[in-house]
Amino acid sequence: MQFVDTNVLLYAISRDPDEAPKARRANAILASGDVGLSVQVLQEFYVQSTRATRQDAITHDQAVGLIEAWRRFPVQETTVAVMAAALGTRRRFGISYWDAAIIEASRALGCTVVVSEDLDVQTDYDGVRVENPFVGPS
Repeated sequence: MQFVDTNVLLYAISRDPDEAPKARRANAILASGDVGLSVQVLQEFYVQSTRATRQDAITHDQAVGLIEAWRRFPVQETTVAVMAAALGTRRRFGISYWDAAIIEASRALGCTVVVSEDLDVQTDYDGVRVENPFVGPS
């Protein structure tokens, strides 16, 4: 199972013609069914997808419907243990707390791969690695 970061969900709903290849790739990742998410990722998706300044913003009801559909995947809750681990990961690797929380939520779900374009693909985060599906051939 691979852990999916927020940008994958946002590309999956993008109507921007310039993002069409990324949208296809994001939807293929979700269609694989071998995906894990976190409450944080779903929260970030809601905030970013409904943002009034977003060119292709969706409505509250559309965002809620998508979140409900994506809850078919395993979703890691934000727990005290995940938060504490993220604080350590943030310090150790010098990344933002929010990125560290993604790494630690993926670890809590048993994922060793985070699919994202926002984290360093060169770093091994203590057994969790990042793959950017949006570079190279799609």
